[in-house]
Amino acid sequence: EGKELYEAILNAAKLRFRPIVMTSLAFSLGVVPLVLSSGAGSGGRRSVGAAVLGGTITGTIFGIIFVPLFFLLVSKYLSRPKKPD
Repeated sequence: EGKELYEAILNAAKLRFRPIVMTSLAFSLGVVPLVLSSGAGSGGRRSVGAAVLGGTITGTIFGIIFVPLFFLLVSKYLSRPKKPD
C-alpha cells in the first residue's frame, strides 16, 4: 500500500501476533500431558514433553520478535546503494 518499511513491518507483526500465539498455545497445551505424565515410562515422556514445550515457547518468542527484526535488517542491507568497483 505504499507504506514506509518500518510502518509496514509493525503492521504485519501486529497482524501475525494473534495467529502465532493461538497456534503455539494450542500446541503447548497439547504437550502438557506429556510433561505431567506419571507411571511406567513417564521419564521418557516427561523428557520429550519438556523439550517440545520449551522449544515451542522459545520458537514462538523468536518468531514474534526476531523475524520482523531480521526482515528489517535484510531489507535495509539489500536496499543499500552498491559501491562502484
